[in-house]
Amino acid sequence: MNMKDNILVLIFGAVILTMPLWAGIVGAGYPDLLQKFAIFGLFAIGFNILFGFTGYLSFGHAAFLGIGSYTAMWSFKLLTMNAIPAILFATAVSGLFALAIGFVALRRSGIYFSILTLAFAQMCYNMAYSVLTPITNGETGLTLTATDPRILDAATTEGLPSTEVFGMGLSGYNGFYFCAVILIIGFYISVRLYRSSFGLMLLAVKSNQNRMKYTGLNTKPYLLSAFVISGMYAGLAGALMVVIDPLAGAERMQWTASGEVVLMTILGGVGTILGPFIGAIVIKYFENIFSAFNDAVLNQVFGFLPDFIQGIWVSFASLFVGKGWHLTLGVLFMLIVIFLPGGAMEGFRRIAAKFKKEKEAHSAGGAE
Repeated sequence: MNMKDNILVLIFGAVILTMPLWAGIVGAGYPDLLQKFAIFGLFAIGFNILFGFTGYLSFGHAAFLGIGSYTAMWSFKLLTMNAIPAILFATAVSGLFALAIGFVALRRSGIYFSILTLAFAQMCYNMAYSVLTPITNGETGLTLTATDPRILDAATTEGLPSTEVFGMGLSGYNGFYFCAVILIIGFYISVRLYRSSFGLMLLAVKSNQNRMKYTGLNTKPYLLSAFVISGMYAGLAGALMVVIDPLAGAERMQWTASGEVVLMTILGGVGTILGPFIGAIVIKYFENIFSAFNDAVLNQVFGFLPDFIQGIWVSFASLFVGKGWHLTLGVLFMLIVIFLPGGAMEGFRRIAAKFKKEKEAHSAGGAE
């Protein structure tokens, strides 16, 4: 990493840690949403290590999200409510599952790889939903109970406990800062990977894997390593979901959750360092803020208009907010794919290039 990367990590950390101060300006300053920003941002950053660095598109990464959630929940039920062992176990177990699935799925590439990962994810979902009910509790989901053994802290716990880190509760803003610190560490690791020789090999595989093979290089170990690391990120994100809300359900393994992280990465910019996190914020903001704009809120917004015109605008706007927030997200996704194939980060680069060009033209004009 060079000085520019270190500065980027420091700025990223400062922005994340100060989110409770400035996110309220856009109505996103409450803990639940900030926690989602951090957790799904981590999920998207990890997914980008596979999709963005290698070009291999997985439609089944939600499987590792669910595996991490179930592992963390069993850690809370059997061992202790301390979140550290839970996230360590979840990351390790998710990595083992990713190793097994990746070993099989990476025998194919392109659309065949994507379909294989989707098939594995749906297998995991169906097993969690109906086959492994003694472990997953089926459609009800896995929750804490007063009869859980918790062998490491049962003597000091009364009633139904809550998650903590060495005595500090993880509800509200405490939970956000815990997730934020892990997000910053995950972002730092992704930057290190991107700048390392390992990252360069992954980018070379993405650029032209056949040419790499012709030189005698075996690309499978690099691809499998990227798949495992990406799966561990997903498992860590799943564990953080349980840390914030002690509930693990099979719905986290559905194909829609895998599709969501794909959208996050594409919206922000595939293969970029910051893009996936930006995409995660955009989608979660639309999901939680735009979906809350019902007719009552819209009537207040357009209350200054005459009744007849107000009704027209409320009816039109309701198509894009409230229950129709998916339409707004779809339009935004369509516009980005058409006009900014590189995602939001391409838009930022174009703006920066335009200002730089204007500044150079102004400097040249002044010199004359």
